[in-house]
Amino acid sequence: MMRIRGLLTAGLVAALWCGGALARDLVSAADPEAVLTAAKGFGSAELQTDSVGDPRIRGRMFGVIYLVTFYGCDDGKDCKDILFYAGWEQPGLTLEDVNRWNRDKRFGKAYIDDEGDAVLEFAVNLNYGVTPRNLEDTFDWWGVVLREFREEML
Repeated sequence: MMRIRGLLTAGLVAALWCGGALARDLVSAADPEAVLTAAKGFGSAELQTDSVGDPRIRGRMFGVIYLVTFYGCDDGKDCKDILFYAGWEQPGLTLEDVNRWNRDKRFGKAYIDDEGDAVLEFAVNLNYGVTPRNLEDTFDWWGVVLREFREEML
């Protein structure tokens, strides 16, 4: 019985220690530089500040300029999530086209803005962090969505 209790205690200590080590390796929206590093793996990208003082990344992927805006920030810090955004002047796009995209596609929300431009967005919750590989996969999915939208809708 004493030996089992000792093994359980050792296992618990190891699990807590590993969990702490893993938590340090997570990327969150509170670390815009880490998000920027992931963005640079998929094309050019630079860290900027938006009009309210929150971080923003301006990038280019497959020739398309996009933004990653940070949300849930406290005075430009400790942000909770990000939103990928791309827009195109596309007067021929119809609401029927956009509705079809939103119905058929799992990732990437499309809409026509007040000026008649086509907009594509992709919201990502990074609160509590994700692994760097997960964030890279998210950027990869954004690239898939950008390509498909450009090929099918524009």
